[in-house]
Amino acid sequence: MKKIIKGKNDVSIAVEDIGYGQPIIFLHGWPFDHQMFEYQYNYFLPRGYRVIGVDFSGFGDSDLVIEEYGYDTLADDIKVVLEELQIEEAILVGFSMGGAVATHYMARHQGFGIKKLILISAAVPQFAKKPAYSIGIKKSEITSMIDQIQIDRPKMIQDFIKKLFHEKTYGSYKDWLTSLALRASSYGMILSALAMRDENVQADLEQITVPTLIFHGEKDTVCSYEVVEEMTQLIPKNIVVPFRKSGHAIFHDETDKLNRTMLMFIQNKN
Repeated sequence: MKKIIKGKNDVSIAVEDIGYGQPIIFLHGWPFDHQMFEYQYNYFLPRGYRVIGVDFSGFGDSDLVIEEYGYDTLADDIKVVLEELQIEEAILVGFSMGGAVATHYMARHQGFGIKKLILISAAVPQFAKKPAYSIGIKKSEITSMIDQIQIDRPKMIQDFIKKLFHEKTYGSYKDWLTSLALRASSYGMILSALAMRDENVQADLEQITVPTLIFHGEKDTVCSYEVVEEMTQLIPKNIVVPFRKSGHAIFHDETDKLNRTMLMFIQNKN
């Protein structure tokens, strides 16, 4: 069921809320929306779980907030959603940029309503290279992508999507992801890209107190596998599952392994 919840600055946040049972909250990556998780929804719904997909401001069916756009605002919107839906004991799942927002949420709101955390190809502790941080994408490359959004957004999206996969994938699947990205606000894509380029959630990692499952593709060229070492050093309770056949898009490259491992982690009583 589609719901509209008023987030920070009174922005309308679109939420897909389906099923019953323990809630699993999905935070999408850039530049998509919650529909990117449909193969996870189809897996968990018949197994008795409630799936909740949130569209970040400026993506999917959510409105764009221009003021104060960044990880603070996106994390605050998630808090409002959990409060509005009266969520407790949930599993929080974040992919790529959604992983950074999930990490920031856990620190900023002390893990409110969350029992376990799953980070998939997470863009943490930061997405861009900086003088004191050699892992990540060059800041100039992200700036170039932002410039391309303003010149030829469809081509920029298609070029970015090609980088997500380790092996060649069906053109129709790439076309579907392109269609999701084109639903996003152009300016929302710019603002969120700036947040990914400039923000850092390193300090947030140490404040995660719940069991955390880390999925990362060994062939990831968007968020290098090297970030896993830092996550394991800083997150107190973590389990790492490498995906040897995957690039950034684990949800496509090794769908079955992703879903099965998520289920085992969720069902584990520890």
